[in-house]
Amino acid sequence: MFQEFKNFIAKGNVMDMAVGIIIGAAFTAIVKSMVDDLINPIIGLFTGGIDFTDRYAVLSGEVALGTSLSDARDAGAAIFAYGSFIMAVINFLIIAFVVFMLVRYVNRIKAATEAPAEAPAPEEPAGPTELDLLTQIRDSLAK
Repeated sequence: MFQEFKNFIAKGNVMDMAVGIIIGAAFTAIVKSMVDDLINPIIGLFTGGIDFTDRYAVLSGEVALGTSLSDARDAGAAIFAYGSFIMAVINFLIIAFVVFMLVRYVNRIKAATEAPAEAPAPEEPAGPTELDLLTQIRDSLAK
C-alpha cells in the first residue's frame, strides 16, 4: 500500500496540482488586497462612503447603530452579513476572470508552439495494374 501511495504522489498531475494550490493560496492574498484596497473604496463611493464589507442587517439581538460587523457578532446578535457575502462573490468573479485570462493565454502559447499538421501529399495517379498490362499484351498479340 505504501508503494502504491508513493507511485500516486510521484505522478506529475499530483505535483502540478500541489503547485497550483500553493500559487492559488498566494494569489488569494493579492485578490483580497485588490478587493479591500481598490474595489471596496469605489463601491463605497456609491454607498455613501460606507465600507461595504461591514454592511449587515440585525435579525435578532440588540446592536447599537454604527457598530462594526465584528463587534455586532461579538455581542451575540444574529447578523445577516450581506456585505461580506457580496464581497465574497466579487472576489470569486475576479479570481475566475483572472484564471480564465491565464488559461486563455497558456492555450494561445501552446497553440503557437505546436507545429501545424501537414496536409497529406496528393496521391500520384496510379499506373496500370499488372492485370491491365497483361490484358493489353494479350489484346496486342491477338491482333
